[in-house]
This record gives sequence, structure tokens and C-alpha cells, in this order.
Amino acid sequence: MENIKIDKNLDIRGVVCPYTLVKSKLGIESIEVGQIMEIILDYPEAADSIPKAMLNYGHSVLKVEKINEKEWIVQVKKEVED
Repeated sequence: MENIKIDKNLDIRGVVCPYTLVKSKLGIESIEVGQIMEIILDYPEAADSIPKAMLNYGHSVLKVEKINEKEWIVQVKKEVED
């Protein structure tokens, strides 16, 4: 199992678009370049839209994993200052 240090956890279960993206953007803005944020979400469209948006912002998406029937984990590494 990989040993990734998570610098910020963002739990947005129960949140729907567009707020999932807004909260994720605010979350990535609150950490330093090189740090990793882990997002837990349960809105299916967000499991697709958040990684795409983070890539568009210039960050790395390390993981998108469905962890159970309704929830996903997305790990994002901040690559650029917002």
C-alpha cells in the first residue's frame, strides 16, 4: 500500500454540484504547493468533474477511487499557486 501523506481532508458528502467544485477549489487554495488534499464525496457527477477541474487548474490527480457503493476518494496534489 502506498504511503501518501494527506495534508488536508475535505469531506463533502451530502454536497451537490456546483458546491462540490466550489468547496474543492477553496480546499486546494488553502494548502501549500506540494501538499496533498484528500476529498471524500458521494455525488457521482463530482467524482468525474472534480478531477477534471483540478487538472484544468494545473494540479495532479493522484487517485480517484470508489470506496463503496456511494462514496469516492479523490486525492489531489497542489502543483501551482492559485
